[in-house]
Amino acid sequence: MTTLAITGGTGFVGTRLIERALADGYRVRALTRRAQPPREGVAWIAGALDDGAALAGLVTGADAVIHVAGVVNAPDRAAFAAGNIAGTQALVDAARTAGIGRFVHVSSLAAREPQLSAYGWSKHGAEEVVAASNLDWTMVRPTAVFGPGDMEMREMFRVAKLGLALLPPPGKLAVIHVDDLVRLLLALVAHDPGRGIYEADDGRPGGWTHRAFARAIGTAVGRKVLALSLPKPVMLAAARIDRLTRGTKAKLTADRVGYFCHPDWTIDPARAPDPALWVPQIATPDGLAATAAWYRAHGLL
Repeated sequence: MTTLAITGGTGFVGTRLIERALADGYRVRALTRRAQPPREGVAWIAGALDDGAALAGLVTGADAVIHVAGVVNAPDRAAFAAGNIAGTQALVDAARTAGIGRFVHVSSLAAREPQLSAYGWSKHGAEEVVAASNLDWTMVRPTAVFGPGDMEMREMFRVAKLGLALLPPPGKLAVIHVDDLVRLLLALVAHDPGRGIYEADDGRPGGWTHRAFARAIGTAVGRKVLALSLPKPVMLAAARIDRLTRGTKAKLTADRVGYFCHPDWTIDPARAPDPALWVPQIATPDGLAATAAWYRAHGLL
């Protein structure tokens, strides 16, 4: 039975990845900072990416690594580097020492434009670490990931319920349902396509304009929304207010404004996975409706 070593297993994507991996017959070793309840088929390894002993324990007996963990919000460039670049290097080193060849790395579309944000710069740096290794690696650059359990897009749903959508300057983006993403990650373990970087989305040609996606969220919550595009200086001011109000829990930061305002976050079709390997199965309107239903069921909308 194939054993997967997974980082980020307690987060949004990682949680769904473990569920799908177990359903598909894998055994899992998962890194966790906090104690987790026992679960059949899962060996929880206490520690973090800066803990060499924990990483050695994580990869012991594993056949492949799926590196999901990453820092998406940090106070400065050094903190992004520590979490995303140094953390990836430590995991690569542990996998190499353990003799594990297969390494699936979850990056971000932000890595394509490292000059826009410290986050994108750090994800680009993590890609360079993986690419320089002698592992049998494949990387995935997810687009905006959504689905039941996601807390990053929750504010957009809550504002849409009020009939509003506060958007960056006009642009395009691509999105992917979390369950489609985890199917791709597991497909890259089961059917090794070799080294390469993949960009995957929901299959909508050309992606979504910001306004069209906002209206789709409005439909999911049962409201017609008024979409307002905010200039970058206004978004930066809002980021300062969010930081003052919510501190380290702020969802809008100056760093995020940097890449939110980029006009084109759609995938490069040349990097799309071969349809023989994977195709998206969840239509975004259906996925948004299910996400809204999950928020309602948990009193979050």
